[in-house]
Amino acid sequence: MKEDFLRPPRTAAEWTADALRIIGILGVVAAALWLKPTDAGVAAFALPALMLPRMLGLQGWFDTAACATVLVAAWSNLLDLYATIPSWDLVVHFACTGVLAVIAAEVLTRADVVAITAATRPRSRTPLVLVPLIALALSAVWEMIEWFGAVFISDAIHVGYQDTIGDMILGGLGGVAAGIALSRLDVRRPADPDADARRTAGAGDARQCGESIPHR
Repeated sequence: MKEDFLRPPRTAAEWTADALRIIGILGVVAAALWLKPTDAGVAAFALPALMLPRMLGLQGWFDTAACATVLVAAWSNLLDLYATIPSWDLVVHFACTGVLAVIAAEVLTRADVVAITAATRPRSRTPLVLVPLIALALSAVWEMIEWFGAVFISDAIHVGYQDTIGDMILGGLGGVAAGIALSRLDVRRPADPDADARRTAGAGDARQCGESIPHR
């Protein structure tokens, strides 16, 4: 993960994703300076989701889509778009939960919990079943966070039975779409041949160094 995070961007999509990460960081600073502390907290809450695609070495097109979706989700809250645009909340729940479900599936795959993503060659039906379940779990956690915020932080956060069920349904459908995508696409970035060459060269130099030391 460290090598993936420090790997320099190579394509236009990777540069765009990194630019969106910088915008996300600057957005936290701007919210802290000019908006309410809770707004700064919402903006900061998006930062882990912005960083994870790079840490996991995901492809530039998905990295860009994930960063854009997460930023839209966060700033829609800060700009009150959920209240002013009808059904915008449902659209964002569909897209954002699907994106986060893909990231969570990659985390579970990397942690050897269960093989879901295409890089590990799972059965085609595995992501179709597991990714929607991951999306529903993420939706449930998010609704718990909304409830906590409404009860203990601000009554401006709207929480209701119909709203909760609607959000979870759209989140689950986003997971279905994500599962279909993961059954067909590999979201991992291709291996860096230069890095492999450097590691091979370094191992060869180490062996030569060891062979040059006389044994007594």
